[in-house]
Amino acid sequence: MNGVPERTLLSRHGRLLAVLAFLALLAGSVASFGLNEHFSLAAIRDKLLMHPASGFTIFVALFALGNLLLVPGWIFLAAAVLALGPLYGGIATWLGASMACVVAFMIVRQIGGNALREFEHPVAKRAFAHLDAKPVACVVVLRLMFQTLPALNVALALSGVRFPNYLVGTLLGLPLPIAAYCLFFDQFARIVGIHA
Repeated sequence: MNGVPERTLLSRHGRLLAVLAFLALLAGSVASFGLNEHFSLAAIRDKLLMHPASGFTIFVALFALGNLLLVPGWIFLAAAVLALGPLYGGIATWLGASMACVVAFMIVRQIGGNALREFEHPVAKRAFAHLDAKPVACVVVLRLMFQTLPALNVALALSGVRFPNYLVGTLLGLPLPIAAYCLFFDQFARIVGIHA
C-alpha cells in the first residue's frame, strides 16, 4: 500500500483505534454512571464555591477528565471566573488547563505512541518538519489559537513531540487567551447580572 509496509499500517491504525476505543469507553463509563451532570457550568462553579479547601483539586480533576471527554474548556474557565473572579479564576483555569493538557498528553501518548508520525502524506511531513524545527513555538501558536481543544491535545500527543517541548509550549501559550476569556466572561457576567 503506497510503499508503506503493511505491518506499519496495522500498527499505526491499531494504536489510533486504541486511543479512540479508550476515549469512547471513558465517555460511555461516565455516561453510564451518571457523571455527566458534574460537567455543567453551574456544577463546576458550585464545587469551587462549596469546597474552599478541596475545590481546586476537584476543579483540576474535572478539567482533566472533561478534556478527555471533549467538554469545552470555556465551561471550566467561565465557572472559575464566576466563582473566584477574573484574577483567581484565571489563575485556577491556567493551572487546571495546564494539568488537563498534561494528563491528556500522558494518557494518549501511552496508548497511541507517535502514531501520527507514521503518516507519509506530504502535508503531514511538512507539518512535522515545522514541529521538529521549532516545537515550543509551534505548541505556543497552537495554544494561542485553540487553547485546550481536546483534539489538539490528542494530535500533539500522537505527533511525537517531546513532552518537555509540549509542556513549555502549553504553559507559555495558554495565559494570553485565558486572560482574554476571563475579561470577557467577567464583563458578560456583569452585563447579564450573573453572580457567584
